[in-house]
Amino acid sequence: MTIDFNKGEGLVPVIIQDDKTLEVLMVGYMNNEAYQKTLSEKKVTFFSRTKSRLWTKGEESGNFLNVVSIKEDCDNDTLLIKVNPHGPTCHTGSRSCFNTSYNQNFLFELENIIADRYSNPVEDSYINKLRIKGLNKIAQKVGEEGVETVIAALNETEKDFVNEASDLVFHLLVLMREKNVSLETIAKNLADRHEKKVDG
Repeated sequence: MTIDFNKGEGLVPVIIQDDKTLEVLMVGYMNNEAYQKTLSEKKVTFFSRTKSRLWTKGEESGNFLNVVSIKEDCDNDTLLIKVNPHGPTCHTGSRSCFNTSYNQNFLFELENIIADRYSNPVEDSYINKLRIKGLNKIAQKVGEEGVETVIAALNETEKDFVNEASDLVFHLLVLMREKNVSLETIAKNLADRHEKKVDG
């Protein structure tokens, strides 16, 4: 990367984004020293403009931002860093410094929860009960929820439809985990199909 630290008098803005949910968590600044430290340690280090020193996010709280990828913008003067956050990002204890009213990308978070239940089974959890029953039962549940969603769309209230559609999406995510297919894979496939349709 050729990052232009000169435009901002030695500093560049850094956007921190959750790698899994794609939610913007915070914005900070880096000088070249902070950037190099981030590269070497794989934990995000900023330059504090108020204290005039480097600070690694989580150095006191333990809520580190573990680096997944770093991209620069087209002008080479802003960085986008995707991270796996360890705990809340904001010093207030919130998930994000922007205090969004809800997690706009909760589907990705739910995907992570399901994956964690598969890796670390909780005996009485519904996900674990589905996992034990196996692929056929999980696929059957998706079919049942699909039918109930159609019925709700045609004959029931909007609230009923939202609830049934939520059940359908949840069970589809469990089925996708059972088949080791991620939301990212589906999103990329949909994007590719869209591009082909536009180009065609």
